[in-house]
Amino acid sequence: MRKLASGALTGILAVGALTACAQEPGAGPSKADEASGKVAFLMPDLASTRYEQYDAPLFKKRMAELCADCGVIYQNANGDASLQQQQANSAMAQGAKVIVINPVDSAAAATIVQTAQSQGVKVVAYDRPIPNKPADFYVSFDNEAIGASIAQSLVDHLKETKAKGGVLQINGSPTDAAAGLIKKGIHSAVDSSGFELLAEYDTPGWSPERAQQWASGQIAQYRGRIAGVVAANDGTGGGAIAAFKAADVNVPPVTGNDAELAAIQRIVSGDQYNTISKPIRIVAEAAADVVHQLLRGEEPKADKKLFNTPSQLFEPTVVTRKNLKEVVFGPDAVLSTKDVCTTQYAADCRRLGIR
Repeated sequence: MRKLASGALTGILAVGALTACAQEPGAGPSKADEASGKVAFLMPDLASTRYEQYDAPLFKKRMAELCADCGVIYQNANGDASLQQQQANSAMAQGAKVIVINPVDSAAAATIVQTAQSQGVKVVAYDRPIPNKPADFYVSFDNEAIGASIAQSLVDHLKETKAKGGVLQINGSPTDAAAGLIKKGIHSAVDSSGFELLAEYDTPGWSPERAQQWASGQIAQYRGRIAGVVAANDGTGGGAIAAFKAADVNVPPVTGNDAELAAIQRIVSGDQYNTISKPIRIVAEAAADVVHQLLRGEEPKADKKLFNTPSQLFEPTVVTRKNLKEVVFGPDAVLSTKDVCTTQYAADCRRLGIR
């Protein structure tokens, strides 16, 4: 795993230096020329804002820096695995030489890998792994470490505050292998914590609405017994928080993951306990670098193998009120205090020394 600086925030750091692809006059075919071609960048859903706001633009920008001739075909499947299959087929029909895919359904994506590789098209799994059919490469943050980090952070806080009661666990989508890894990481911290796991839920499609509905039922069943909620991402965590507020019950510490703007604001206000800062620039650029190497016929360097796939995994950073100012507002950050500290959150920002 590669350590990241604590000042990183999801998808908002500046991109790296320009790498030219031009051929020198009089020279033979260059490595850069060999890298020309189309690349597909297939994202899974619109439930999370990150894919449209960060992943796709950052990947496209890095590819343009590496090779001006490497056109990017971007598609979002909006949570539809069948549509993602169609998008992959369409990209291959358009001549894509490499497909970067964050799968809607990790099991179903095995068919995409099989079809692509049979046609000589390389596949890079992005963010979510594809366990049943090894891709050519996998780029992601360490999802199991994410789950362990957010859960252990919550457990430590509950012990420090001498909280009483049990924990709810809201996992991600059951069709997402990354969610399974996060779930495994959460259990590694919760199961040995001494806090009772009251109930857990696998959230279809990572839907905040479904997470809220489930949490509402648990609040009614375990009223007065819920010490904390381990939610696998900011969307499901936000759904849980909404459920407590709708029930007019004090919101216990709730975790998250992705460092979305709304989650950062909830941490500022005290509604959400933690999140994970995953600088999407890191994985988006790493994926582009891997694609460029594959197009040039090179073998990308892997840190380890996961699901029999050469993988490059990055270590995330837990964000709480204690380190939010340091992590969120670095000198290279695009997200400003103006973005976070709107009128509703201005007083809380001042209390945290954020101006």
